Amino acid sequence: MKVNSTKQKVIDAATLLFFQNGFNGTSVRDIAEKAAVNVSLISYYFKSKQGLLEYAVTHYYENYLREIEATMNQTASLSPLNTLKKLIDTIIQYKQSNHQFTCFVQRELMLDTIFVREMTVTYLAKEHYYIYKAFKSVLQLSGERDDEQFLLMQLKGMLITPYVLQHDWKNKVIGIYSHEQFANKYVNTIYRWLDYITGTNK
Repeated sequence: MKVNSTKQKVIDAATLLFFQNGFNGTSVRDIAEKAAVNVSLISYYFKSKQGLLEYAVTHYYENYLREIEATMNQTASLSPLNTLKKLIDTIIQYKQSNHQFTCFVQRELMLDTIFVREMTVTYLAKEHYYIYKAFKSVLQLSGERDDEQFLLMQLKGMLITPYVLQHDWKNKVIGIYSHEQFANKYVNTIYRWLDYITGTNK
């Protein structure tokens, strides 16, 4: 989904303000001032603050799922473990490169709202499908396991923890290089966990 420059300015401004102040703590006027555009322009493009949120979330998740699907297609010839590792790298790199909006989305997902339920059905179900499919293929190599669901829960938890508990390390990540460095180190930490539970580090 290609976004024109004015729309992108508005989305970038909204992303920052939603991250800092939350959805309810941000007004359309705040977004317009931050983006240096007229309030009426936001109404023209998005109808309302809710419309802007829905547009931004759709843009975020469609790009996210497109990258996941591309990774799964590109790794079809790899071993199940390497396929899963590539998938994890894609997920963390995408979330880290969209850090502020990812943190905001993760906070919103903790709320029981109609919007969250719609996201769950539309996007999170697809995300879960790819993660579960790749993870199950890896675990099947070591035979039947009665802790499969617990391990899957741990993996999914690791994929969102930095964006739920971002305040624990926010002062350590400054600038693009630091974000890339964090993502690479964190991905390698998950790799070590995978190697441990699958016995490939022995």
